[in-house]
Amino acid sequence: MEFTFEGPSKSDLFMLQTRDMSMRERKQARTFDLPENTRLLAHGIGVSGGAMSGRVVFTLEEIDRWRSIEPDRPLILVRSDTVPDDIREIFTADGLLTARGGLTSHAAVVAHRLGKTCVVGCGDMICNEKEKTVKFHQIQLKSEAFISIDGQEGSVYQGLIPINEAG
Repeated sequence: MEFTFEGPSKSDLFMLQTRDMSMRERKQARTFDLPENTRLLAHGIGVSGGAMSGRVVFTLEEIDRWRSIEPDRPLILVRSDTVPDDIREIFTADGLLTARGGLTSHAAVVAHRLGKTCVVGCGDMICNEKEKTVKFHQIQLKSEAFISIDGQEGSVYQGLIPINEAG
């Protein structure tokens, strides 16, 4: 819900926009078949989609390059947070992982509307978009590294994790 006050009285309260976020359905989604040696990197808020493994990317140029090299490999856009100018990257990537945000954040709303796998609010993640690195505690990953995200439970794992297609 977005609102503004134009003055001190009740009649000065104006609703600007609302979204019914409670209507998000939890559909049956793909899950991970977690091996014993799986490394959990962090945990955030699962927003949409199910289990997904792919390459870390930070820019539209990286997305375009990997689409030509490995067209079937999912790409996960990693950001500290998103802004409306990131729509091309979000639209083109297969998944989204952000350090900040909640269920009604820009990243969450856009990813959900586009049907992307998304984890937001991953507080143990430090993203350096300029250097194209992301750090989880003592583990630093560079662009092109493999990670796995779960858009239902909010988990982030290192590497490619097998997916249970039956969900």
